Amino acid sequence: MDTLTPASVKQPERPKLLQIMGPGLITGASDDDPSGIATYSQVGAQFGYGLAWTLLFSYPLMAAIQEISARIGRVTGYGIAGNLRRHYSPWLSSTIVGMLLITNIINLGADLGAMGAALKLLIAGPALLYVVLFGLLSTTLEIFTRYARYVSVLKWLCLSLFSYVVCAFVVKVPWTEVGWAVIWPHLSLKPDYLVAIVAVMGTTISPYLFFWQAEQEVEDEQERSGALALTRAPEQAQTEFSRIRIDTYLGMALSNVIAFFIVVTTATTLHAHGVTHIQTSAEAAEALRAVAGQFTFIVFAAGIIGTGMLTLPVLAGSAAYAVGELFSWRVGLARRPFQAKAFYGVIAAATAIGVGLNFTSIDPVKALYWSAVLNGVVAVPVMVAMMLLSMRADIMGGFTLPLPLRALGWTATVVMATTVVAMGMTWFS
Repeated sequence: MDTLTPASVKQPERPKLLQIMGPGLITGASDDDPSGIATYSQVGAQFGYGLAWTLLFSYPLMAAIQEISARIGRVTGYGIAGNLRRHYSPWLSSTIVGMLLITNIINLGADLGAMGAALKLLIAGPALLYVVLFGLLSTTLEIFTRYARYVSVLKWLCLSLFSYVVCAFVVKVPWTEVGWAVIWPHLSLKPDYLVAIVAVMGTTISPYLFFWQAEQEVEDEQERSGALALTRAPEQAQTEFSRIRIDTYLGMALSNVIAFFIVVTTATTLHAHGVTHIQTSAEAAEALRAVAGQFTFIVFAAGIIGTGMLTLPVLAGSAAYAVGELFSWRVGLARRPFQAKAFYGVIAAATAIGVGLNFTSIDPVKALYWSAVLNGVVAVPVMVAMMLLSMRADIMGGFTLPLPLRALGWTATVVMATTVVAMGMTWFS
């Protein structure tokens, strides 16, 4: 029997697109979670088409930083938290992982609440019961479903995003007006306009996405026969970097295109009818029933549930990966439950706390706001650390970032830092 060596590992000469799409597709799709839907709905309702340009502007920055995340995982064989632990001081890695864990739990609570509210709108019944059931279903699938099948399920859940494309074409959008708003936007320095830009940037560029995609590259490498970290098998680099680039840029394109359609749909319906204040995705769905009809309402509300089921495992999983790598635990969704008890324990605990938040007096809208603030604050040091370590030859070997990707990565970091500063300035305006 021939021995399989790293050099003999081959990809299909012309792999199907669905075979190429994986970590990047799921990461991009999970960015349009119920909390993100609420943000984009509010932007469309409040400003009409006036901020649609932000989704085109953020796309190359988002795609670049996610490609860098994926490269770090594929080259080193460790996720973001693992590399922070190995190459930076313990207080920095512990602080970042702690803030990520808090933010993800708040997001889990908000998303579960939105899913429960959406299902209540569709079939009536107790929203809190639905919250518990969604939490149990997501946790059970993560812990007890075979990894390859689970990834396949997540890929199919990405189709739920197209419900928002359907909505946009049902409501008869004036595309010429949209086009002019994107090409020649009316910019403003008013506080509410700046806050909205910060909200969009904070929603599209989130730390949990960095951690998840890097870890999924590590997991993918461990699951594929003959695949190794690129520092150990540099001959695999060309094929792997090509796959990562296609996967990531298409996945992030899907994310921003769907967000664009949500903004356009709510601008065409809610904004046009004077509805300018939306706090949750369920509120957006309910408002659409009155101004855009029952079909649009059903499709929009069903999409909230589908995207929520896609995002819950990404939020809980990225938190578990980060905590697990920080403490050098066995991590990975491909492991059986008894092989990674602590890792799966974090997934279950984070989801359970997220469920529990819906039974408290905590205002989910305010919690989501502070979650967005934390996301923005955490993103900046994580992005700086990622950029620095991805340029170090002692970490990345011969695969430090090429100049174009380095420039885009630093641009994304500066833009994100600027949005955080702008957000802080609005508090004192």
